Amino acid sequence: MASLATYLSVAVAAILWGSNFNLVKPVVAEMQPLIAAADRFLIAAGMMLVITYATGNRLTWRHARIYLILGVLGVLGFNLFFFLGMSSTSPVNGALIMGLNPVLTSLIASWILGDQPTRPQWLAFPVGLLGVAIVVLGAGARLEVSRGDALLFVASLSWALYNVYLRKLAPKGASALATTTGTMVAGAAALTLVAFLSGERFVVPSLYAGGALLMMSVSGGVLAYLLWSAGIAKLGPARAAIFMNLVPVASMAISTASGVPPTPAQLLGGALVIGAVMFSALTGARAKVTASPCVTSPCG
Repeated sequence: MASLATYLSVAVAAILWGSNFNLVKPVVAEMQPLIAAADRFLIAAGMMLVITYATGNRLTWRHARIYLILGVLGVLGFNLFFFLGMSSTSPVNGALIMGLNPVLTSLIASWILGDQPTRPQWLAFPVGLLGVAIVVLGAGARLEVSRGDALLFVASLSWALYNVYLRKLAPKGASALATTTGTMVAGAAALTLVAFLSGERFVVPSLYAGGALLMMSVSGGVLAYLLWSAGIAKLGPARAAIFMNLVPVASMAISTASGVPPTPAQLLGGALVIGAVMFSALTGARAKVTASPCVTSPCG
């Protein structure tokens, strides 16, 4: 039976990922989205390189193509749409849209890998999608989807594809730490190139925004990954996926503490999303693909 420390590891990781949706707001208020995303991953990738080599792991050039594919999907693709989307939507909306990711990943895995989703997963997807629709449409108050919410859904799709291709392409004989570090390095390089080509200008952020960016890199990136990977090794992906429900809960709690409580639509939609994911995880423990250890966080 897993120890209390194991459960705390995955719970804290999910909470740290949830905080990213709140931390990103002051960052994109002062910095261009692509520059902020590139800076975040240059910091995180540098730290992961130090940890990887300090623990005796190594990156090899023969896996460079795999690192590049995973980096484009899980770092460039996800964060491009995450940072752009979060510049025009709320932290709670972003976290709830991403909360549907475990079920979305299972459905994409059925298409690419041939995995058959369980009946609970088929039932959970439309319920979770309804929850997201309520969140982004404001429970019918306005029948329009904001640009930020649409971009966050694309980010979720990119992260789901990353989850699936991580399983399909993960190099044999390489440690999970080395694979994640290689993916981060490749993704950080791709993000930096895209940011440079975009013409966005680098600005020195204020102490507040700079501190938020650093926290996203260290706590929501490196620390959360290390805690999650330690916990998932003992719990397994299906049981650990249940704790991903803490991501939107943490974002809601932080928003409330900041004086911006969730709206009735967000509460109703959030209940449907969280309920759908929990139902799928609890009754579909045999599913092969759920929420993988976040390279960045779905986590944000």
